[in-house]
Amino acid sequence: MTTATFDFADSAAFATATRAIHAGQEPDPATGAVVTPIYMTSTYKQDAVGAPRNGYDYSRSVNPTRDSFDAQLAAVEGARYALSFSSGLAAIDVLLRSTLRPGDNILLGNDVYGGTYRLLAKVFVPWGIGLDVVDVTDTAAVAAAMEAKEYRYLWVETPSNPLLNITDIAAVSAVAHEHGVKVAVDNTFASPALQHPLEDGADVVVYSTTKYIGGHSDVVGGAVALNDEETREKIAFLQNAAGAVPSPFDSWLDIRGLKTLDLRVRRHSENALAIARWLEGRPEIERVWYPGLESHPGHEVAARQMHGGFGGMISVQVKGGLEAAKRFAEATRIFTLAESLGGVESLIEHPGAMTHASVSGTTLEVPENLVRLSVGIEGVDDLIADLEQALRVL
Repeated sequence: MTTATFDFADSAAFATATRAIHAGQEPDPATGAVVTPIYMTSTYKQDAVGAPRNGYDYSRSVNPTRDSFDAQLAAVEGARYALSFSSGLAAIDVLLRSTLRPGDNILLGNDVYGGTYRLLAKVFVPWGIGLDVVDVTDTAAVAAAMEAKEYRYLWVETPSNPLLNITDIAAVSAVAHEHGVKVAVDNTFASPALQHPLEDGADVVVYSTTKYIGGHSDVVGGAVALNDEETREKIAFLQNAAGAVPSPFDSWLDIRGLKTLDLRVRRHSENALAIARWLEGRPEIERVWYPGLESHPGHEVAARQMHGGFGGMISVQVKGGLEAAKRFAEATRIFTLAESLGGVESLIEHPGAMTHASVSGTTLEVPENLVRLSVGIEGVDDLIADLEQALRVL
């Protein structure tokens, strides 16, 4: 009896959910195990001096479990290559250090994760990299900045963290490429279940796999996905040289998480849309930021470039200022007060004091009355009831 062989990385032949479950996940040749083994080894027996078996010599450089996740993620992303790292910031660091040199410049969106800004401003700027900030949702402003100065990268988050701003990836990529600028998109909030920046013209995609890809708040990781072989080789060299790689167990957790990503993100999105609509009607809330709402300024763009939902992240500005925002964040019972996002459980946080404290006093400073919700996959009526009781403290 023979078993048919399919190229599960073929995005034209298979749906994202099918690729997530099968790409890079061939049954173990020794036992037939349908789940990728955790190759928890630091080194490998070589068949002769300088002749590693199938290229495996040392697990900082290569590991079968990590290779499996990389193949799986590349297929889901619709990319030729994916490389995984020990954290999202490690992925960003290696991408930029392998492709930038002192004197190069980065044009950064004005609403990004605080850790990204900290890395660029506190590590890369002292290294000699120029950093400018622009409203990346304004394509004309991006074009004007690129007319005035030479950049190597345009850095985009869409939806952005924490204000859920939406950037037209195709539009800004077209402008950037006219000026010889590469476009990097942090796709963590959308995940590859909803959005494929490479298809819209971006050059490279980065993830914190800690978030929706891992999906269970039990692993820290990151990844880079791209199509250009030369850039891939530069990243892979520094990945090995610097060593910020995930463990085999971390890779296995990401494999497991990615297999259910499509299902989870659809539930996250359904819950978040229902909650965002409910929050819009609450007198205690000054403004709701969610791209699935027609009131969101980026709704039309999001509806065009995101497929199957608008994600599980909501930000709200609470009437009453800083203290009211803190009281609200501290009063929930199902929503857990914690940093991070994208897990099956719902989380709540105050960005100004928590995830985005590093941008305080800069042009990226977030409103003091802002509260960010990572909506989980619990029963939506339970989540709304929890938010309702928390609002009563205001």
